[in-house]
Amino acid sequence: MNRKSGLAGGIILILLGLLFLANEIFPETFNFWDWPILLLGLGLAFILWAILGGLGGLAVPGAILSGLGAIFYLQNRYDAWDTWAYAWAVIPGLVGLGVILSGIIDRDFKNRFFSGLTLIIISAILFFAFGSFLGLDPNITRFWPALLVLLGVVSLIRALVRNKN
Repeated sequence: MNRKSGLAGGIILILLGLLFLANEIFPETFNFWDWPILLLGLGLAFILWAILGGLGGLAVPGAILSGLGAIFYLQNRYDAWDTWAYAWAVIPGLVGLGVILSGIIDRDFKNRFFSGLTLIIISAILFFAFGSFLGLDPNITRFWPALLVLLGVVSLIRALVRNKN
């Protein structure tokens, strides 16, 4: 661990500790906290640590945790737990988002962009395909096969770019 990432991690841990301590001392102030918010916050802490510490790899678990926290928050708030039947399909897209963020942080965007984009498109295909069978509004899912076309276009572009190098 380099000095920069150690400093960033230490600062983030101190801030999180102070926040949790404030919650213990003044619970009425933090009554909006719920476990999905904690998950979302933990993910954002990972992303912040990735940015401040120059550790792009931490953006991947950060994107997954914050994305799942957001999904669980919405499901919890609207009692929509049945949507988990297809909402799980968002996870590969969260990984893809993390890969793209890690490429930006590590200054390797060109090499990681298509990998991340491919995961995001695959995730969208899974989400809409499963959603169409498991209760998602048909007006939303009608055009999910167009994502297969998009995935094919991305694959072709990626293959053409690789052959030029």
